[in-house]
Amino acid sequence: MENLAKFSFSAVGSLFSDKLLDVFHGGSSPENLRILSMSDKTQLVCPHCSAVNRIPTSRLGDKPRCGKCKKPLFTGHPVELTDQNFAKVIQKSGVPVIVDFWAEWCGPCKMMAPAFAEASALLEPQFILAKLNTEVAQQTAAQFGIRSIPSILMFKNGQEVARQAGALNTQQIVQWARSH
Repeated sequence: MENLAKFSFSAVGSLFSDKLLDVFHGGSSPENLRILSMSDKTQLVCPHCSAVNRIPTSRLGDKPRCGKCKKPLFTGHPVELTDQNFAKVIQKSGVPVIVDFWAEWCGPCKMMAPAFAEASALLEPQFILAKLNTEVAQQTAAQFGIRSIPSILMFKNGQEVARQAGALNTQQIVQWARSH
């Protein structure tokens, strides 16, 4: 047991000293300071209780659970957004969020819904897919100038980075997501 403890401490110490050397040689750039602070964590908003969770980035694929409600952070299904939770999910999520702006009366929206759900299962944990009903969340839809539905918007770090109007199939959604 003593040898194992020495090995673990030695390995961690070596990794840490290598990072310190990187900082020493690379200066105090934001990247080097980020490495030094060991903040390789990604924030995720729980789709069940809206708590913000910090998950080690390397463990996103390990089916992480919410620290508050203990439910899965990735469900394989789109997250339901409202005017009330939209900003929190978009701004606090450390992975890109793809939002389907849709309406209950929209035929193409209904046709795309199963494909969007399937794409959600395929794209997690690299992306979070979410849905916003434009009839219920009119304020958010207006804020983003949604004129055609279905429309999907991609957000990274709280900012819109891509937009696509019109119904897409699963393969097209996945390809669109990965191309941005």
